[in-house]
Amino acid sequence: MSSNQEQNVVRLPAERLYAAEIEALKSVDKDSKPAGWQLSPKAVLTFITGGKAGDVTITPKYIGNRRLVEMAIATLLTDRALLLIGEPGTAKSWLSENLTAAIHGDSSKVIQGTAGTSEEQIRYSWNYAMLLAQGPSEQAIIKSPIYRAMETGGIARFEEISRCASEVQDALISILSEKTISVPELGSEVSAARGFSVIATANTRDRGVNDMSAALKRRFNIIVLPAPSDLDTEVDIVCKRVAEISASYELKASLPDDEAVRKVVTIFRELRSGMTLDGKEKVKPTSGVISTAEAISLLTGSMALAGSFGSGTISDEDIAAGLQGAIVKDEEKDKLVWKEYLENVMKKRGSTWRSLYNVCSELNG
Repeated sequence: MSSNQEQNVVRLPAERLYAAEIEALKSVDKDSKPAGWQLSPKAVLTFITGGKAGDVTITPKYIGNRRLVEMAIATLLTDRALLLIGEPGTAKSWLSENLTAAIHGDSSKVIQGTAGTSEEQIRYSWNYAMLLAQGPSEQAIIKSPIYRAMETGGIARFEEISRCASEVQDALISILSEKTISVPELGSEVSAARGFSVIATANTRDRGVNDMSAALKRRFNIIVLPAPSDLDTEVDIVCKRVAEISASYELKASLPDDEAVRKVVTIFRELRSGMTLDGKEKVKPTSGVISTAEAISLLTGSMALAGSFGSGTISDEDIAAGLQGAIVKDEEKDKLVWKEYLENVMKKRGSTWRSLYNVCSELNG
């Protein structure tokens, strides 16, 4: 893809977005590389957590516990698959994509788990026009992302695995155990090339989730990604991602200042935990989990409002509009929860919060 074409793409995969960093790491990476890997484990860790590669600064892709990243990389060195579990917004998919980009340079082999995901999407299906015309053949097979990863010794990503029906999830058991996919119609099977693995993500907080069987869980090394541990860490994550996303969208507004980000993150953390940050007052939680990812989306949306219909600087009106949409998802319950938070918490915080409180109260009616 040319540079002009890349400029017209809404979202670049991690291996293209950070191509210069990966190449810089390759040029200085002197450690041994496992079969099928383009970087050594230490270089992959630097790519994820940040550092230097010669004169090139490597930006951190995951801000959190470094040891968890080391454990994830170590898992991919073995014959076990990796399962990342966490609440919404804990960067499970982002970490999965960047690990795959650093290790294999291709994060595109993805299965998106939904209630409609079928076993064929995990194994293979057929081009039925060719199947009827020629009968079963290698050319008529439509290979799943896992099938293609096995052939090439790559990594397949399985997003939201717990959203799939249990019998669909269990189609992975033999693949992860035997490292083969049999094709009985052709009397053959494909065996995994060295380097093959699967990174799955699961979110246990959303509704409509199917529990994974014990047999399937045993095929994974499970790493739980925690929510950001403190206010400052979450503010850093939000600021970093808002800057990256707004640059790719070319939003005609200045980045939110630190005070605006801290207010949004404070509100989200308190409504998630059911307690004010100082621990002095209980707060009723909302019906849904308001995540770090939603804080990022809220602030980029506020930038779009300010750039297109405002002064180019995010105002309290822009933030309030985003807060209303993010928090009030279940109209009756969440509206009352939000009103109670406004009156019992935000209203009492003094002059620095007064303007945002007034606009939010007006919108919540």
